[in-house]
Amino acid sequence: MARKKEADYTVIDEATGQTAIGGAVTNLWNIFLRIVAVFAASGLSVIGAGAVVGINTVTAVTMAGLLGVATVVERLARSFLDDGKLSAEEINAAFAKVDKQAQ
Repeated sequence: MARKKEADYTVIDEATGQTAIGGAVTNLWNIFLRIVAVFAASGLSVIGAGAVVGINTVTAVTMAGLLGVATVVERLARSFLDDGKLSAEEINAAFAKVDKQAQ
């Protein structure tokens, strides 16, 4: 049975020497999936807290998820404004802001 090849989408930006995740489509797909994960992680962390305070669970999850997503999108936008590019380091730094367990 044939084995799948592992695809390596990392490339080196010739202008800056920084590692990029891949082409534009790969970057967009990666960012989209990570934003969905931020929404889920942020939203699920407040399910119990909303019930204790008396806020509807759906409202609490939505508000927490959107706050996490807004934080990431703002950091990505600020990084993009600097030079018109998003490096892998900039993308990872934006998502590390909302990941409490990231070092």
